Amino acid sequence: MGIVELLGLAGSVSLISGWRLYLTVFITGLAMRLGWISLPENLQLLDALANPWVLAISALGALAEFFADKILWLDSIWDTIHTAIRPLGGALLALAVVDAGDPVWQVVVFLLGGGAALMSHGAKAGARALVNTSPEPVSNAVVSTGEDIASGGLLILAFANPIAALIIATVLLVLCLLLVYKGYRLWRRIVSSGS
Repeated sequence: MGIVELLGLAGSVSLISGWRLYLTVFITGLAMRLGWISLPENLQLLDALANPWVLAISALGALAEFFADKILWLDSIWDTIHTAIRPLGGALLALAVVDAGDPVWQVVVFLLGGGAALMSHGAKAGARALVNTSPEPVSNAVVSTGEDIASGGLLILAFANPIAALIIATVLLVLCLLLVYKGYRLWRRIVSSGS
């Protein structure tokens, strides 16, 4: 796997971790355990994800997140708790994917992976907070299900075609930045009109 493919895989996994960290860890570990993906020599650090304990814990986390994310306002509480967990998980996954031997690159990859996960997490949490203000409960479950499908689909694409995943991850990251910016502007407008 070349540097572009590695960056595509690392960026995609980091970005998805901001939405669904436990699902990302579980699907990656399960795919490795069942032999759906074979990792090149430079990605052997990810073998830990195929450990039965890691699979069990990440499956429980993914299941808890699946249900918590469908319940109005519980999803926002869940997102608040995971504001530190998802970016750290995304950073560690990116670091494991790139496996840079140079300490400078390790720091760069860690920061970029954590930044991508934090950005996608912020966009997700902000969008879900806005969805929670709608009076009907159906939109929350529909948006959450869409996130589940997008996360799983992008993760499968990342393993099948890392370059295509890099392009999609870049587009999604730009959209996340725009969403965070729009949310910030809306928040400022609300705060300034209330004072």
